[in-house]
Amino acid sequence: MAAPFPQKEVLLDSLAHPWSMAFINDEEAFITEKDGDLLLVNLAQQSRQIIKGFPEDLFQPIPIRVADYAPRRYPTSVDGQQLSGNAGILDVVLHPDYEQNHLLYLSYVAARGKNFALKVIQAKVDQGSLKEIKVLLDPGPYVPGLWHFGGGLCIQDDYLFVTVGERLFFEDFKQGLAIAQDVQDARGAIYRLHLDGRIPTDNPDFGAEAIPGIYAFGIRAAQGITKRPNSKEIWFSEHGTNQGDELNLLQAGANYGWPNMTTGTWRSPGYEPAVLESPNYTDPKHYWLQTVAPTGLCFYTGSEFPSWKGNLIVPGLSRGSLWRMVLEGSRIISTEELFLDDRVRSRKVMQSPDGQLYLLTDEDHGKLIRITNKSL
Repeated sequence: MAAPFPQKEVLLDSLAHPWSMAFINDEEAFITEKDGDLLLVNLAQQSRQIIKGFPEDLFQPIPIRVADYAPRRYPTSVDGQQLSGNAGILDVVLHPDYEQNHLLYLSYVAARGKNFALKVIQAKVDQGSLKEIKVLLDPGPYVPGLWHFGGGLCIQDDYLFVTVGERLFFEDFKQGLAIAQDVQDARGAIYRLHLDGRIPTDNPDFGAEAIPGIYAFGIRAAQGITKRPNSKEIWFSEHGTNQGDELNLLQAGANYGWPNMTTGTWRSPGYEPAVLESPNYTDPKHYWLQTVAPTGLCFYTGSEFPSWKGNLIVPGLSRGSLWRMVLEGSRIISTEELFLDDRVRSRKVMQSPDGQLYLLTDEDHGKLIRITNKSL
């Protein structure tokens, strides 16, 4: 068997910083643009349609909208507040019975004046528009700053898992007990919900004062979350500050340690967070010695790359990396960085129903790329 020779094929261009993609079938999919719209695309026809009816509280830090996908110009601030470019439409996943009910789930950054928070909705797609919109998660708090919202979505066994970021850029913005260590704060956690938004009765019990729905905590900024095929495992990626990027296996009730435990360092010199009484931290399954900024990951099960079956594919924003992680059980035993001579800032990797591997690039003229095996 010839060694795999991955190559890139651009299928769509001029996407406004695409964030996520959900396949309806082998040809049709929804794509979210962080700085644009929710799109319905047809890969065979290379066409795109804007889905209308998005909630009006969506915040996107762009001054103009250009219908023909020309480049956007980004302000450096709005009313004196510095923008980081993390706001907009984030993840999208389909209801398991989408073909019958046309329901999907979306995460996005919502605004209340000059304050912002992550919001998750369920909506029905009807004649090119979102209808019957239902808010499933709006935990707040609405605070200034446009970074580290999380927003990763994953469905397994009729449960919806949601990553909610800590929202701090510098650790010393919060003294005492860190946000991610405080289950009475809605941030820095992963939530588990029923698909209609109800809180499962068998969720971990963090006490009467804990935010409803929290499933695990101690998490700085997790964007990517995915289920492992043929298992109950859910994996998520986490951004560190100075290094500290991680891959984690989700466990009910786990405390992943941020910021008290990290494989990197803090941005704030001299920072000393308070420590919970008798903390029990959960170690990452993998961490990098360099900054990667890992994002939307997936397990590969296709046939085009036979030696990759069961591997975890992880894109990164920093230095435009793309990683192939080989697992033995729930341990990562080896890694390979792909496309060393063709780096591009990457937001999401996903697999179509027929096993094709796709990549979304995080650029002004973002691309949808199909990764093919040139050795075949």
